[in-house]
Amino acid sequence: MDHDQAFKNLILDYPAAALEFFASARDLAGAVITPVREEQLQEVLGSRYRKLDVPLKVEWPDGRRAGVVFIVEEETEPRRFSIHRLVHYCVDLAELLQTTQIVPVVVFLRNGEFPRELRLGNGQEVYLSFHFICCELARWPVERYLDSANIVARLNLPNMRHPRERRVEVYARAMEGLATLEADWNKHQKYADFIDAYADLSEDEVARYRAEYIDNTGDNTMGLVAILREEGRQEGRQEGEAALLLRQMALRFGPLTETLRERVRAADAETLLRWGERILTAATADEVVKE
Repeated sequence: MDHDQAFKNLILDYPAAALEFFASARDLAGAVITPVREEQLQEVLGSRYRKLDVPLKVEWPDGRRAGVVFIVEEETEPRRFSIHRLVHYCVDLAELLQTTQIVPVVVFLRNGEFPRELRLGNGQEVYLSFHFICCELARWPVERYLDSANIVARLNLPNMRHPRERRVEVYARAMEGLATLEADWNKHQKYADFIDAYADLSEDEVARYRAEYIDNTGDNTMGLVAILREEGRQEGRQEGEAALLLRQMALRFGPLTETLRERVRAADAETLLRWGERILTAATADEVVKE
């Protein structure tokens, strides 16, 4: 999995939640958050610019606070982190945007050693002192975020500290958070894959998840997205999407009539996508497939 790209997507899809979770940013109500244009940065910053750093400009239209630029960087392996590169990037970005309101944030996926500050001087005076907000996800206790209303926190539950025997529970709570905090069906599919990739359940754990959170309760429709999609690939793309939709409808609404099943199987790809977007808001199976 491309971890940098996965986290870039996460931050761009949920910028306010990402800043609240990774940077402890508060009072973002009413703020306008926009990514800084990458193509402009690439021209100015040259080789020191890495496309997968995510600069976000936070502005308050009412003027009650000065604008701030947050630079969020994901590092999978702490040993590869370069604080010198980050200093260069922050200084160049500050010059480009004519601001000193720069907040660097680094998200580490794995444990390891890395420099936490850079101080330049001659032993008597310090002429440059630089540090950053450090998010070591693997050290954060999962218990603190199991019921979080922050979607970025819930999606990252598998990346937080927990014993392996709790992995299925943590996976389920992450999927539950996705199902309750995100109404967009396409993002459901996108971030079910995100959770699956980082939870990395074994075959036995998948079986436990089915038994404890799906087969018995039938109330977690999103937990099977990746599992069912993988099964669907064996049936062909369109047939697989139809099979996926039918299984999810059955999980949510109970047994389906054969007439409804045949209608879903006969639908084209565009119709299946439209129906798939309705499954979380429809009250009945018939509402999902209404014209």
